[in-house]
Amino acid sequence: MSSIHYEVKGEGNPVILIHGFCETSAIWKPLLNKLAFSHKVITLDLPGFGKSPLPKTPFSIADIAEEVYRWMKENQLLGSVVIGHSLGGYVSLALAEKYPESIKGFGLFHSTAFADDDEKKHSRNKTIAFVRKRGVKVFADSFVSQLFYLKNRERLAGAIAEVTVDAGNTNEETLIAYMEAMRDRPDRTDVLKSFNGPILFIAGDQDTSVPFEKSQAQFELMQQPYLTILKEVGHVGMYEATSESYEAITKFLNAFEEDSTDDIQTGILPDRDLKKNLGCG
Repeated sequence: MSSIHYEVKGEGNPVILIHGFCETSAIWKPLLNKLAFSHKVITLDLPGFGKSPLPKTPFSIADIAEEVYRWMKENQLLGSVVIGHSLGGYVSLALAEKYPESIKGFGLFHSTAFADDDEKKHSRNKTIAFVRKRGVKVFADSFVSQLFYLKNRERLAGAIAEVTVDAGNTNEETLIAYMEAMRDRPDRTDVLKSFNGPILFIAGDQDTSVPFEKSQAQFELMQQPYLTILKEVGHVGMYEATSESYEAITKFLNAFEEDSTDDIQTGILPDRDLKKNLGCG
């Protein structure tokens, strides 16, 4: 039986929200209550984070996706929509790659299908060395605030403090194992090309973790894209642009309602001229 910890709120069609690196299910707090008005929202702690125990290391992103698939199967959640933030997006892509029939659609929230380039791999290796020397809490104190766009940090000081505490509670072995798994994950842009259901893509135009130009390079790969660009937003849109993030997710989820098949078409960019649509959201 899966040991993944999860919580359920609301009723309706299920959507699974997967948190990012050094986060827990708590990262979805700004959106949870609103989404639960119309959907069954399931938030989980990935293995090793929050209340979910760490599996045997080392592991790959595909291994974590396998754990999530088993958990979905055990809890009758196959056929859900899955939305992942950052690392959660990597897991969602791996799930869609191996078990595309297990999900109706998936979303990348400040995430990417590209593999790490050499510069990013070097950065991850430096982080691993830093954490081994200085510890997780010191890392979290500098890491979290940088995820937020500079102009938003004063306004969201309380949220940054909360997320920093959550990140600082991450087990060192967990942090290093996931850092290695993210560093070594393969390119999964073929998943964007081959998946025949709707894909949500939310990007921040000031995201330094997933630079906007790299997000933009993926837009034309998807068959049924739902694209939202969050202006003056870094890597944490659920806090930095809560209303816009909620609207984007809701529009995406509404495409799966039985009586809303026409809505699916409204999310597609039919002329594929994406430059005309970059101001959306």
